[in-house]
Amino acid sequence: MLFPKKERYFYQLQAPLTSLIDIVFLLLIYFLLTTNFIVDEGIKIKLPNASTTSAQTEKEITIVVDKKGSTFIENREVPLNQLFGVLKERLQGREDGLVVIRADRGVVLNKAVRVMDVAKAAGAGRLALATEKK
Repeated sequence: MLFPKKERYFYQLQAPLTSLIDIVFLLLIYFLLTTNFIVDEGIKIKLPNASTTSAQTEKEITIVVDKKGSTFIENREVPLNQLFGVLKERLQGREDGLVVIRADRGVVLNKAVRVMDVAKAAGAGRLALATEKK
């Protein structure tokens, strides 16, 4: 006895792409929102390079010394003879205040040392010289 061949329908398995795409977009949005997009704006300087650097995480006072030797605090130019008074006012009440000096790599060393000396005299507990990682 011969039986007629029945047609069989083969179903292909498909992964649920809709939920996979949703998860990928959620991860993309998460990483975009948690990425740090802060750009340093202000005075254009080229920091010196160093192979052993560490990131500063605490609140500090930053003094920028550009290539010409001008000093800036918060993008405001402060002459060297007024720097002591401005720093003394900002360091008031902080025993262990951190002052970061961002000096251009082309600045004369004497000017950067003079700024460090003024900061120490104004009451800075700690001094740091900003560098770029190689």
